[in-house]
Amino acid sequence: MLVKDVMTPKEKLISVAPTATVREVLKLMRTHAVRSIIVEKTQEDGAYGLVTFKNILQSIVAEDGDIDLLNVYDIAAIPAMSVSAQLNVKYAARMMVQSSIKRLLIIDNNELHGILTMSDIIGILMDSVE
Repeated sequence: MLVKDVMTPKEKLISVAPTATVREVLKLMRTHAVRSIIVEKTQEDGAYGLVTFKNILQSIVAEDGDIDLLNVYDIAAIPAMSVSAQLNVKYAARMMVQSSIKRLLIIDNNELHGILTMSDIIGILMDSVE
């Protein structure tokens, strides 16, 4: 099975400009009930990023940051870890486990196609045991 068969497509993802404040990101996360937000690339040859609860906790709570003064580019993982949509899911899963990450962006030709989460992969496994 390929990543493209399991991933969440980009049409369902929430994204934000790197200049957005952490407060704006938190509002988006709450409104859309998501745990991560895609950080848009700023130029054609730029990189997509990802901001997660973990990034926010590290920068705000652990380092006494201010949600109104910090921007997304201050805390996000840019570039985010990514794989191709044509990759076998087992290799993506192995990468996630070995790197201790829960999400991979799906990028081909430097264009975002979706996101793959551990929940997506576990969902496929659960469906297979029914």
